[in-house]
Amino acid sequence: MTATKSTRLRWQLVAVIYLTSLFYFLFQGGKTAMMLFMILNLLLIYLVLGRWSGINKVVGSRTYQAPGASGLDHSLSAGSVLDVSLQVKIPGFYPLPYVIVRDQLQRHNGQKLAFETSFVPNWKRSGQVAYQTPPLQRGEYRFTHTQCLSYDVFGLFEHAGRFGNETIFSVQPQTVPLRQWNGIQRGIRGPYSHAIASRSAKETTQINGVREYLYGDRLSRVHWNATAKTGEWKSKAFERESLPRTVVILDRHPGGYGGELATRFELAVSAAASLLENGLKDDTAMGLLSVGETMTVLPPKAGLDQRNLLMKHLTYVDADAARPLYASLQRADSMLEPGSFAVVITPEVGADIIRSMEWLSRKGITPCMLHISSSVDMLSHNTSWKHMMRERGWPVFEIRQLQELPAALEGSGIA
Repeated sequence: MTATKSTRLRWQLVAVIYLTSLFYFLFQGGKTAMMLFMILNLLLIYLVLGRWSGINKVVGSRTYQAPGASGLDHSLSAGSVLDVSLQVKIPGFYPLPYVIVRDQLQRHNGQKLAFETSFVPNWKRSGQVAYQTPPLQRGEYRFTHTQCLSYDVFGLFEHAGRFGNETIFSVQPQTVPLRQWNGIQRGIRGPYSHAIASRSAKETTQINGVREYLYGDRLSRVHWNATAKTGEWKSKAFERESLPRTVVILDRHPGGYGGELATRFELAVSAAASLLENGLKDDTAMGLLSVGETMTVLPPKAGLDQRNLLMKHLTYVDADAARPLYASLQRADSMLEPGSFAVVITPEVGADIIRSMEWLSRKGITPCMLHISSSVDMLSHNTSWKHMMRERGWPVFEIRQLQELPAALEGSGIA
């Protein structure tokens, strides 16, 4: 039964009771009938006036932030929670026993999170409510309008209003800071092996421009003149020794991730985000190849704009590739530039991944593998493919949790 039909039936019930009391008063008379009739008139007036309770013109505002943050954090990472506070003001004078507040958070894939709380209005007919969201997955979220409901003291009739505009924010993949890539530097066999690690790419003293300030830049790097002119933080851009153009290849084929698809694919996305963010922080030209329902190729570049493009893609990406990694690489044949260095993030094992690495090598690309492992892989004891990778000079790094990534990259590259 819809809310409209339910309300109509309740009004009909009230009308029947009122008419019954009216006939009783007209035909029976007496003090008792008069008192009953007066009480029903007062109750009817109370119920009718509820339509002008003012809640249909409710106003309010919403604020939210991550716990411990000093202000609204626009760079939330996966797993973050939000403390949400709602200020509500109801115009008018009609007494309201309590107000129910319903808020809704909607993810870009249609998933909805509903929140409901209540408060008793103070003498100014205002109040505040707060709630905390569960840990949020990466993606784009939007707060829809906030709905406020009130009832009469009998709980018979509902009066509603809403306020607020849609508010949109993004939750980016979780990342971990990386210190250095010693394992990659030692393991790569190719013309750029001397410059794989970002620490080995030393800066010269020659300034070749101004770039956006990145969190963590030293004060000595700040370009004070450009900062004063633009009103935004700017850093000096120095010429660097030759670095390889690095491409992170993300395997989006759901079949490879097995029964732990959600967990393992999120790990792959977080690992890709960590590698890209670390490389861009050191001014390495970083790119991304991500093939799914649609193919996304971001050629290697450096700078803040490149980081924003990469993180935006990784915020929305899903494991929706119809073909395995090898077929996806062939689709992007013309997009891969020979002479670059590729980090392949994949759960594949055995002959399938070896075929993909061979294909990259034939293209003139120096490959490296970051294997997203699982408990099944550990129990299978299938390591022959790893030895074959080692013999051909292709480092293999293996992780089961994101926190293992820094230590894995500093290892030998042989899992």
